Amino acid sequence: MDADRSARVAAVAALAEPTRRRLYDFVARQPAPVSRDDAAAALGVPRPTTAFHLDRLVADGLLEVSFERRTGRTGPGAGRPAKLYRRAACAVEVSLPERRYDLAGELLAGALEEADASGEPPRAVLGRRARARGRELGAAAGSDGAPARGRVVTALEAAGFEPRVEDDAAGLANCPFHALAQEHTELVCGMNLQLLEGLLESVPGTGWTARLAPRPGRCCVRLEPGTAP
Repeated sequence: MDADRSARVAAVAALAEPTRRRLYDFVARQPAPVSRDDAAAALGVPRPTTAFHLDRLVADGLLEVSFERRTGRTGPGAGRPAKLYRRAACAVEVSLPERRYDLAGELLAGALEEADASGEPPRAVLGRRARARGRELGAAAGSDGAPARGRVVTALEAAGFEPRVEDDAAGLANCPFHALAQEHTELVCGMNLQLLEGLLESVPGTGWTARLAPRPGRCCVRLEPGTAP
């Protein structure tokens, strides 16, 4: 599990503690940042306990901190600024197995916008954009002299495909776009194929080609020996 996913899992796990969850819910519902005293009084939790849990939520990325003098006074004698908490702007999501609906949504929305502006068929735009994103995934896997297939496997793992190298091929045990692929199979599997073809383009020398090969419980694409058509 990579560091980012581990952090997301830890953030969600932090909310399993009942008092921490109540504090998070209280802060999230408020229209303005709240202080430790505000939260302690509202929930009837001792202030030291409140401070501990609020700071743990900050450390896990679920809350953000700001400082403000609430009296309106400034200068000497105005007192220390209060430490205030608000819900973090970023979203924390964990799915098991991993899903990447954010990536699918980005590709689909971008393709629709570009097609609307250019008049090009939306499917053609989607295929091109998915292929380009696949090349980006391959580039992100690095070029430090590692074997080509190893780099592709690394990129697939990072994207949530759960690759399984079998003999001279690679099956993909997870579809990051599962629910969308169930409802819009032709569109989403076509996008997925272009994504993985782009990945292979960016990492020459694997001897693999991406092919549609739907199987129960697997991604619709499989990497097999051969040359891309």
